[in-house]
Amino acid sequence: MRHPASWLLLSLALLSGAALAQTKTVVPLGGNAFITRPAPAREELVDDTGLHNWSSNQAVASVYFYVKQPGQLDLGLVGALNGATRSTVEVSVEGQRRLALLSSGATAFPVGRFHVSRPGYVKVDLRGVRSDGDYYGDISGLEVGGSAASAGLVFADDPANFYWSRRGPSGHLGFSVPADTEYFYSEVTVPKGHDHIGSYFMANGFNGGYSGIQVNSASERRVLFSVWDSPTGKTTLLKKGADVIAQDFGGEGTGGQSFLRYDWKPGQTYRFITRAHPDGHGSTLYSAWFGLPCANGRRDCPWKFIATWKYDGASTYQKGVYSFIECFNPDLGYLDRRAWYGNQWAVSNTGAWTEMTSARFTVDATASNRQRLDITAGAVAPAFYLRNTGFFSRAETPGTSIVRQRSHKRPNVNLAALPEPSP
Repeated sequence: MRHPASWLLLSLALLSGAALAQTKTVVPLGGNAFITRPAPAREELVDDTGLHNWSSNQAVASVYFYVKQPGQLDLGLVGALNGATRSTVEVSVEGQRRLALLSSGATAFPVGRFHVSRPGYVKVDLRGVRSDGDYYGDISGLEVGGSAASAGLVFADDPANFYWSRRGPSGHLGFSVPADTEYFYSEVTVPKGHDHIGSYFMANGFNGGYSGIQVNSASERRVLFSVWDSPTGKTTLLKKGADVIAQDFGGEGTGGQSFLRYDWKPGQTYRFITRAHPDGHGSTLYSAWFGLPCANGRRDCPWKFIATWKYDGASTYQKGVYSFIECFNPDLGYLDRRAWYGNQWAVSNTGAWTEMTSARFTVDATASNRQRLDITAGAVAPAFYLRNTGFFSRAETPGTSIVRQRSHKRPNVNLAALPEPSP
């Protein structure tokens, strides 16, 4: 005997399940795509609206999103074909290739089904194959469905912050230094292959400023020391080292910036010292030194003075001490960056040295708002590490306290003898 009510409920459930299975999400290329293999002419670009100027079959654009489970992916392209009437695009996922046919007048172009073998970030490569005009298409989105997407996707979905999403998340190590800490010492080592253009490996940060090393271009690297303006006054330069450039900065706040063009090398450990010294008149003098590599087995390795900046409106020792890693080039936010941060020591105003072996891992808004998840930290033996961008899938939980082994190697440095020019 049939039960009409039961069959009705079953039919509704099946229809609901089918509708759910067919639900697709559009991943906007504006916040989730990069030109990962530029053509020689470098005409292709990704901006907030998607992929444009796609004219070379040598260029590859890659789209990234995070799946919570393995399974099938049904993909399609969203956009328009301008400058041609027909084109063919190759779409690749984990070695699986499908061809999408684009035609003028349409805005959605089915691609096909793929399989992803594990949860985590998925990379979808787009390459032009043929076109009867000058372009392969303007692509604004990637349509994603299938069982692998049914548990939800993570991707950059805030158009107002696509610039930051493409730069990628930054991560920080926060150190609770003793009261009246005047000097902070640390070391940074960037492994070979992770010193990409647009990287900033910040070693010694504090409330109001920071110091570290950058990769600014294929031909320029810098040692940077910046101090922001206070709420009540402008930060002023008191003195700087030889070959150091000092100037005002703007954009992400305002303040004073000093930097040394220096061709630092991956795989080499570099040393940093910052000082916060109350001047007795209501202001703080912030200074920074950069440790040059030791030569010929020397133990008294040379130091390079960067600058001293006067910060008005506050008289303080070191507070808010931290290190971080970031990418500041949105076109290269897909490359894997990492660095080792080790041998941190706080030195009090009376000369007492304290080794800092615990740090709190925190992240910026790009990660905390789940626009990007590729940020992590940890410790191996006597060093912490930070890693970001690269769209890797395993990450440490923000807010975690991380402990490294003690090195018991107090730095061989005479703070009173650090080089410093007269004002």
